[in-house]
Amino acid sequence: MFPLETNHRASCKKVMDEVKSAEPWFGIEQEYTLFGTDRRPLGWPTDGVLPPQGPYYCGVGPNKVFGRDILESHYRACLYAGLKIGGTNVEVMPSQFEFQVIGPCTGVDAGDQLWIARFLLYRIAEDYGVNVSLDPKPLPDWNGAGAHINFSTIHMRQDGGIKYIMEAVEKLSKTHEEHMKWYDPRGGEDNKRRLTGLHETSDISTFSYGVADRGASIRINRQVYDEKKGFLEDRRPAANADPYMVSEILCRTIVLNS
Repeated sequence: MFPLETNHRASCKKVMDEVKSAEPWFGIEQEYTLFGTDRRPLGWPTDGVLPPQGPYYCGVGPNKVFGRDILESHYRACLYAGLKIGGTNVEVMPSQFEFQVIGPCTGVDAGDQLWIARFLLYRIAEDYGVNVSLDPKPLPDWNGAGAHINFSTIHMRQDGGIKYIMEAVEKLSKTHEEHMKWYDPRGGEDNKRRLTGLHETSDISTFSYGVADRGASIRINRQVYDEKKGFLEDRRPAANADPYMVSEILCRTIVLNS
């Protein structure tokens, strides 16, 4: 018996077995958007437009946040299910949210955890009569939705690990185009709408990195930079990315040099 072509977990598992000694850890920041049955973002007015983005991120109040009850219900369901969910937040675009499967997760566990968390999100939103969208760019003039990946190996997490983090960044800079093909289900076509260099994104055709830079391809956390060890954040994967594919190619590039 052989896995189906759409079963990327099988391929990911083989790679994770190869890199086991490197102890790769993953954390996934899953962004998503809620839509009503009228196909408009949840809570948005039927006439006119909302004020520009700015006050909605991590906001409070009924004029800033639409759908927090779904966010909270989902978080509790993930805890009840034993998933390694570590937090949630309201996002930049109204009716857009994020949850983090941070564990940290090792090997294929990152993909397993995210798939179940996604299922629970869709199932809970159904009870509220709301649709969940993982479209990377649901509206053209607002922030898109990604699935940022936090990645580290045992060497990155040890004292002086910044050396290995920067070596990984160098490897990623040389494989940028290939990674973009793996980072959304349509081989980069969806991410073209999201990664424009605007709205806190890098440009899809250009690789970049920076410390505490939300507009970079790879962001180095400020604390990581100060402590000279930790992890890197790959901000390129789309919200609808296959976590098995993303974690596999990260390990292929950074650990296996393939």
